[in-house]
Amino acid sequence: MYELRDTIVAVSSPPLGERAIVRISGPNTLGILQQILDTPIAEEKKGGIIAGSVAVDTELKIDAKLYLFFAPHSYTGETLAEIHIYANSSVVEVLLKGLLNKGLRTAGPGEFTARAYLNGKIDLAQAEAVNEIIVSSNRFQLAAAEKLLSGRLAETTEKIRSELMDCLSLIEAGLDFGGEDIELETGAEAAQRLSVAKSELEQMLASGITCESALDLPAVGIAGAPNAGKSRLINKLSGCERSIVSAHRKTTRDILTSVLTLKHCRCVMFDCAGLIITAENILDELAQQAAVESLQNSSVVIFCVDASKKDWSEDILIRQLITPQALIPVATKSDLLSGEILTERIAELNKLFSADFLLISAKTNTGLEQLRDEIDEKLIKQTLGGSCGGLAEGASGVAITARHRQAATEAIENVGQALNELKAGNNEVAAMLLRAAYQNISDIEQQHVDEEILERIFSRFCIGK
Repeated sequence: MYELRDTIVAVSSPPLGERAIVRISGPNTLGILQQILDTPIAEEKKGGIIAGSVAVDTELKIDAKLYLFFAPHSYTGETLAEIHIYANSSVVEVLLKGLLNKGLRTAGPGEFTARAYLNGKIDLAQAEAVNEIIVSSNRFQLAAAEKLLSGRLAETTEKIRSELMDCLSLIEAGLDFGGEDIELETGAEAAQRLSVAKSELEQMLASGITCESALDLPAVGIAGAPNAGKSRLINKLSGCERSIVSAHRKTTRDILTSVLTLKHCRCVMFDCAGLIITAENILDELAQQAAVESLQNSSVVIFCVDASKKDWSEDILIRQLITPQALIPVATKSDLLSGEILTERIAELNKLFSADFLLISAKTNTGLEQLRDEIDEKLIKQTLGGSCGGLAEGASGVAITARHRQAATEAIENVGQALNELKAGNNEVAAMLLRAAYQNISDIEQQHVDEEILERIFSRFCIGK
């Protein structure tokens, strides 16, 4: 699949940037550099930054900085160099063509990272994290990928794998030396240790940040009674007339969505039918069902209450219909009340709902920026367990991909079956299942991954990474 004896080259910088970075890695890196660089390279050093001129072709030289890393002290584990130049794409193309003519080969997608993995510089999960960092488009994705790159998944799985191997060794010792006068672990003790390992795997899946889900935009729903000002609010927040605004109740029937751009990420905001206590017909019932289901699956729910109303008994019952993961209560239509009366109404709402309501007016834009900040912070805290200032810190879970999740799920199933076989006295079958579980966990980080899986992983990379 990958020929490590070749010296590879590729442009590893964005196409529209002012600075171009040409990356070279492999056994002939130093020889190539000495042909194009006018500054001598001291081989006894472990690398560093060298300033000089690079020969783009026979007629053109250009100022450059060379970042040189000798093997094994480099990203790929090989001698690696990065040529940094300020030049347009045409000059970079000529330089790259000249390097290819000197015997270098164009790197394939993700081949630099693949070499880092194959040379033992990073594990497979960390290699996957490199691509997640490259393709991340918001701080949610970036923080999840950084967790994966930090190696915390390897620490977690290594602990569980060690527990499985210890337990397997004791069970097999019992099978091999059961007739000997040796004190071995009982079936009950082995079952207890396996139950702990199984719980740890389940906890890893439950608390893990799923990189694939982080790539999807989080959902923010707007809930409230009919005519509570939800549609006007979503139109103001999204900057487009997405929802119909009317003084008539039950104007919104379907789930209407729009994308909201916040300080640290984007989210999908949706407006749905106003919640009601008693459905008058089948249309009301279907709209209510769709609204509640969508709100329950939302990352954040904005609960709207009309501050100008005198009776909030309906709103109290509606609030009981939803159990959101995170709630932002807002008092809408605040422009309809004067200062002193408005202050009294907000105090009543806070006491009645045991919550701090945010004062909102879609007509005068009162509180809209504060609401945006609240949504942003709720999403960050919920998704990453941190605050706006520390996304990667404070999150308790490890970051996992779909491949990791599948391997862990299979391991849980095998450990669960092994437990059942142990209780039934079938220790040989239990040992076989534990070996399968051990291999499941090993597949996450170990080198024993077939070429098809490696090709699938690295094919998603861009060239130069």
